[in-house]
Amino acid sequence: MNAQELILAGKGTIVDVRSHLEFSGGSVAESINIPLDQLNKELEMLRGLKAPLILVCASGNRSGMAQNFLAENNIECLNGGSWLNVNYFLSLREDKN
Repeated sequence: MNAQELILAGKGTIVDVRSHLEFSGGSVAESINIPLDQLNKELEMLRGLKAPLILVCASGNRSGMAQNFLAENNIECLNGGSWLNVNYFLSLREDKN
């Protein structure tokens, strides 16, 4: 499944890898914030989240780096791209309910 399909199905956990400051300026309502530079400190916590992890950031670059790092650490994840796109996908899910 791709990110849109997972979000529409209500599967996985959305993890925003932007800085805390960026996250506080706007984010996906259901997401958790773990900045890219802190992922290595949070591996055990990330393993406990509902998989797959849908990684988001501003443009998809940092979430792509996060995907590579987490996949190397055997964590099921995918790059969801921009958090704005994920918000749009969530709005589609809400329209169906």
